[in-house]
Amino acid sequence: MEKEKDFTNPEYYENRELSWLKFDGRVLNEARDKSIPLLERLKFVSITSSNLDEFFMVRVASLKDMVHAGYKKKDIAGMTAEEQLAAINIRTRELVDLQYSTYNRSLLPLMKKNRIFILDAFEKLTEKQEKFVDRYFEENVYPVLTPMAVDASRPFPLIRNKSLNIAALLSRKKEGAKKAELEFATVQVPGVLPRLVRIPSSGEDMTFILLEQMIEKNIDKLFLNYEVICACPYRIMRNADLTIDEDEAEDLLKEIQKQLKRRQWGEVIRLEVEEGMDKRLLRILKDELKVAEEDIFKIPGPLDLTFLSKMYGLEGYEHLRYQPYVPQRNPKIEPGENIFDTIRQGDIFLHHPYQTFDPVVDFIRQAASDPDVLAIKQTLYRVSGNSPIIASLAQAAENGKQVSVLVELKARFDEENNIVWAKKLEKAGCHVIYGLVGLKTHSKIALVVRREEDGIRRYVHLGTGNYNDSTAKLYTDCGIFTCNGAIGEDATAVFNMLSGYSEPPTWNELSLAPIWLRTKFMRLIGREIKHAREGREAHIVAKMNSLCDPGIIAALYEASAAGVKIQLIVRGICCLKVGIKGVSENIEVRSIVGNFLEHSRIFWFLNDGDEEVYMGSADWMPRNLDRRVEILFPVLEEELKEEAKHILEVELSDNTKAHVLKSDGNYEKIDKRGKVLVNSQMQFCEEAVKAAPRQDHVYRERVFIPAEPAE
Repeated sequence: MEKEKDFTNPEYYENRELSWLKFDGRVLNEARDKSIPLLERLKFVSITSSNLDEFFMVRVASLKDMVHAGYKKKDIAGMTAEEQLAAINIRTRELVDLQYSTYNRSLLPLMKKNRIFILDAFEKLTEKQEKFVDRYFEENVYPVLTPMAVDASRPFPLIRNKSLNIAALLSRKKEGAKKAELEFATVQVPGVLPRLVRIPSSGEDMTFILLEQMIEKNIDKLFLNYEVICACPYRIMRNADLTIDEDEAEDLLKEIQKQLKRRQWGEVIRLEVEEGMDKRLLRILKDELKVAEEDIFKIPGPLDLTFLSKMYGLEGYEHLRYQPYVPQRNPKIEPGENIFDTIRQGDIFLHHPYQTFDPVVDFIRQAASDPDVLAIKQTLYRVSGNSPIIASLAQAAENGKQVSVLVELKARFDEENNIVWAKKLEKAGCHVIYGLVGLKTHSKIALVVRREEDGIRRYVHLGTGNYNDSTAKLYTDCGIFTCNGAIGEDATAVFNMLSGYSEPPTWNELSLAPIWLRTKFMRLIGREIKHAREGREAHIVAKMNSLCDPGIIAALYEASAAGVKIQLIVRGICCLKVGIKGVSENIEVRSIVGNFLEHSRIFWFLNDGDEEVYMGSADWMPRNLDRRVEILFPVLEEELKEEAKHILEVELSDNTKAHVLKSDGNYEKIDKRGKVLVNSQMQFCEEAVKAAPRQDHVYRERVFIPAEPAE
C-alpha cells in the first residue's frame, strides 16, 4: 500500500518573498519586450522600481525585525528569516542588474534613436544648454536647497526615507601649504521640484537633465569656502512597516498619526549609491547610517528609476505609446436613469476597467439625494484623492440620511489619506467606524436602505476592488448590483457586526473572514475531492492576486492527488509548486501581466455539473482568511455566472500576456508559433465596445499596468 503523502512537506512550497520577486521580474519582462512601444516599456521599468521600494520597506523590513527579535521559526518553504534575507539579497541584485542593463543597453539607445535624450551633467553641453542649466539652478533650485555640514557641533542629519540626496567630501580652501582635513556634507534633492528638467535642444530633439545632476554640476556654489573633492547621489530605504499595539492604543487615530512620522526614521534597510562613489564617502555613509555591507547597492545609472513614468505623457510621441482605452458603458445601465429601478429588474454584473466605474459612483450619488433612501452604509479601504463617493456620503449625511462608513485606517500607505477622509465625513455628520481591533476591514460592500411602496428594500453593491474611481480605470475588477433579499439581510448583518457586537449565527449567501471564509473554501475544495474520489468529473478554476496560504495549498494538493483538475490564475505571489509527482500534477498556474493590473478574485467550482461561482475581496493568503474582514459573495443569476465564467475562460486561453509556472519554479511565456493570438485584456476591451449600447467613445487600444498595490 502506497504511503500517504504529507502535503505540508516544505519541499512542496515556494518561499513567499522569492515568489514576489519573480512577479517583479515578470513586470520587468514587459519592459524588455521589443513588441511594446518605448514609453510603455519605460513605464514598466518605473513600476519595477516602485514595487521593489515597497517590497524592501515592508517585507524585507519585517524579516529584519524577525532576525533582531531572534525569531527562528521557519516559513512554509522551510526557510528561516536569515535564510530568506540571504536569498532575497542574491535575487534582488540579479533583478536590479537586469533592470539597469535593460535601461542602459536597450531603452537609452532606443530613446536616442527617437531623439529623446537624458544627459549626464558632465556630458558636453552646448553653450546654450550650459547657460540654461546654470540659470535654472540659480533661479529655481539654489533657493530651495539646504546644504548640511557634519562636524563636532553639527551631528549627522536625519535622512528621510526614499529621499534622493547628494553626499560630498569637502576640503577647506588652502591655508598656506597646510593640508586641509576632509569634511562631509549632504544636501537633499528637493522632492518639490521636477526631477526631470527639459533643456534647450536643436531641431526635433527632446533633451532632459536630472535635477540631482544639475545640483552636482553646481555643488561648489553651496560650499563657497571649500573645494569639493567629490560628490555623489545616494538614497536610503527605511523600515516602514507600522507596528501598532491596538490593545494599548487608546485612540487608534492618534496612534496611527504618531506611527506615520516614525516611517521617516525607521531602521535603514537599504542604501543605494551611484556606482563609482568615492570609497571614503561610502564609508562615512555606511558608518553613520549603520548599514551592513550586504544592504549596500551600487547602481550603474540614475538612482530611483520611478522618474521614467514622468516621460509617459511626452507630447508629440503618441507613436511611442498605446492610445488610451476609454471604459465603456454597461449595456444594462442607462446614464441619468434611476439606478434603483434598473437594479430591481435583475442583478447587474460590472467588469472594470472595460466597463466604466460611473454606475458605482452614481449608486451612492443618487442615494444621497433620493428622498426615499433612509440609510447608506459602506466600507472604504482606499479612495481617490478627490473622491466623488466621499462627497456623496457627506452630502447624504447633510441631507439627513443615516450614513455609516467604515474607514480602514490601517490600509498600508493610505493611512494619512484615510485619516483626512474620516475627519471630513465625521464633520458632515456621518457615523465613522475606524476598523476593528486587530483586523483590517478589506471587504468591498455598499448598502442602500430604501423605503418603497411594498416596504423597505435593500440595494447592495459587492466588489472585488476598492471604491476608488481613479484606480478603477487601471485595475481589473468585478462587482455586482443586487436587491436580492437574502444578500440584503446579510449586508445588514455585516454592518451590524462592524459597528457593534452583533455576530449572526448563520449567513444566507455571504461568507466572511476571519471566522467563516476559510471553512467555506475548504468545504468547496473538499466537495470536489469527494466527487473525484467517487469517479465523477471534478474541476476548480480560481483567479486571485496571491496564493500563499498553507492550508489552502495543502487542500489543493490533496485535490490534485485525488484527480481534481485545478487551473489557477495568480497574478503575483504563488507559493504552490506544480508538476510534483503524486501531489500537483493536475494543477496549472498562470500569471497575466498586461496593460491593466489584474485585481479581481473569481472562484469557480464544477460541483458535479451544478456549477457555483463566487467573487470577493480575499486572496488565498493567511492575512486575508485569518486577520481581515473579507466578503465572499455568490454569483446567483445564470446570466451573470456565464459572464464570470467567460472571464476565466478567456484568461485561461491568453497566450500573449500570460506566463505559465513550470515545475522548476520559473515562469515562461507561451510559445505562440502557429496559434491564434489571444490577449485577454485586449479581447475584453473589444467586447466591452461591442456590447456598449451606443458608441459613445471611440475604442483606441489600451493603457499600461500600474504599480502593485499595497494590499
